[in-house]
Amino acid sequence: MLNKSEISSKELIELLAKRKNGETDFLLVDVREKMEYAMGYIDGADMLKPTSSFDQWAEELLNTNRDKKIIFTCRSGNRSGQVTQIFKANGLDGAINHRGGIISYGGTIARP
Repeated sequence: MLNKSEISSKELIELLAKRKNGETDFLLVDVREKMEYAMGYIDGADMLKPTSSFDQWAEELLNTNRDKKIIFTCRSGNRSGQVTQIFKANGLDGAINHRGGIISYGGTIARP
């Protein structure tokens, strides 16, 4: 599953369970805005990196995680899809889009 450029919500639920058991490793990055994140986020998200401040965090995230798998998620999969493509174009082969975003996610939603 981590060798694709896109995964479904069902696959993300499975991957989060595997990561919890130490069977796989990846970062889950939410690229929504702070206000959206405050309404609820996917339990297991590692960090919030809003697209409105993309130019402030993108280069560092790319350079410090070049060899990792990073799954990007957002509300619908649109913004995370754009971020995934930018990261892939800049050499992060492990960039993966969460297709359908949080609105399609059937797993646990956490609240800050």
